[in-house]
Amino acid sequence: MNPPTKAWPAPFRLLSGKRYGLGQRLMVGLLVLLTFDPLIAAETPWSRVETVAKGRPEAIGGPSNGCVRGALGLPASGEGFVSIRRHRNRYYGHARTIALVRELGAAVAARTGGKLIMVGDLAQPRGGRMASSHVSHQNGLDVDIWLTLAESPRQAWRDTPEANDPPSMLDRHRLRPNARWGAEQRFLIQRAAQHPDVDRILVNPGIKRALCRSEASSPWLRKIRPWWGHDAHMHVRLKCPPDSPACQQQAPIAPGSGCGAELAWWFSEEARSPKRGSSGTSKPRPQPPAACAQVLGS
Repeated sequence: MNPPTKAWPAPFRLLSGKRYGLGQRLMVGLLVLLTFDPLIAAETPWSRVETVAKGRPEAIGGPSNGCVRGALGLPASGEGFVSIRRHRNRYYGHARTIALVRELGAAVAARTGGKLIMVGDLAQPRGGRMASSHVSHQNGLDVDIWLTLAESPRQAWRDTPEANDPPSMLDRHRLRPNARWGAEQRFLIQRAAQHPDVDRILVNPGIKRALCRSEASSPWLRKIRPWWGHDAHMHVRLKCPPDSPACQQQAPIAPGSGCGAELAWWFSEEARSPKRGSSGTSKPRPQPPAACAQVLGS
């Protein structure tokens, strides 16, 4: 089953719809050019590649400077999961990442009587730097999973066009859970954190604090790491697989649950009002691993 045209951003639906007049389509065409031209200008060599690099699955480099060979594509839907916003062409990953999504989907479907996890961005066909939205997601070991569950693939595609994210799980101050947060969300995060292939999961500090209160003695809490945003989805990162010797593992998580002073800092004035850098210059991007040149050109 493929996402319907209604899952596209609104301007593209207007351009493709026969019921719209020529004048409307021309006007919207101009709007599309004005709106999306910055994205086109920001394209990277990796974002222009539409096919995977042949070979055995291999994650190369790190999550923010790497690539992936032999990536697998996540189907549009399957048992317990639905892939949304597929027009981005970011639904590829290492075989272990795809397997994790399938396992989480099956577990959630069994737990909830058939609901589905909504899967957002994984990686591009060969990984590498994206034109927008992410610095990470480069080596095929990252996946974004929305915390709102869907009733069906069609409902997920209809309700989550590009400009309409699923709702936040926190109140307007981003300090505590709202009425949407519940047992299904806790189960999804717990199930992912308990998976042996998962290295860490990024969530909003408000979600981390809620889990610290409800799951205080759970050893998997240490994998749940607070980060800005992430109040409507979790960012799951896998460990470097044994089949990927060129993969660069992120520094290990410090011992402990992460529910003490480390978490409290995120609610301090310093954290909530970060100072802007004074230099006004950005750091140069690191050079990708040498193996990625071969992956990009193969």
